[in-house]
Amino acid sequence: MVAAAASAQRVNDVLTPVVSAEGLVLEEVRVRRSGGRVLVEVLVGQTEDDERELDLDRIADVTRAVSDALDASDPVAGEYTLEVGTRGADSPLVERRHFVRAVGRAVRVRRTDGTVLAGRLTGVEDDAIVVVPVTPGVKGRPPRVGTPVTIVLDEVADARVEVDMSGLGPDDDGGDDAGQES
Repeated sequence: MVAAAASAQRVNDVLTPVVSAEGLVLEEVRVRRSGGRVLVEVLVGQTEDDERELDLDRIADVTRAVSDALDASDPVAGEYTLEVGTRGADSPLVERRHFVRAVGRAVRVRRTDGTVLAGRLTGVEDDAIVVVPVTPGVKGRPPRVGTPVTIVLDEVADARVEVDMSGLGPDDDGGDDAGQES
C-alpha cells in the first residue's frame, strides 16, 4: 500500500502541471492493483471560472497529454492501465470551486452539527455558501421555498448535488433537452 501511495504521489507530481496546461484541475490520482495489473486512475475537473463544457473531446485531449507525460517520465514501474475521467455527478462538493460550479443546482448539505439542509445553491461567497431551502410539494402541491440560509464553509461536513430526474419522461435519455417540451 505504501508503494501505491508513493506511486500516486509521483504521478500527481508529474501530472499537475500537465493537466493545468490543459486548463483543468487534477482532482485525484489513484494507483492500485486490479486483477493482477496496475491501474492508474486520474480524475480531472474544471477550474472555478471555466465556462467551457468538460465533454468527451476535452477528456480525450487531456488523456493524450497525461499518457504522453507518463510515458516520458515513467513514474509507475512496469505496465499499467490508464483511466482518465471526472469526479462524477454524485461526488461530494469539497472545495470552494466545486460549490461555484454547482450554483443553481439542487444540493443536500449536512452541517458539522448534524443538521441537514436540502435546497437550491444560489450563491458562493468568500467563505460561505447560500442555500434556499426547498421542501418538496405533496399530492400535486408546489414545493415550499424557504428563506435563504448562509452556511460558512467550515461548517459543511458533507455536501452533494442532488441529481433531479423528475423532469424525465419514459422515452427521455437525459440529453440536453431532457424534461423540456418540444
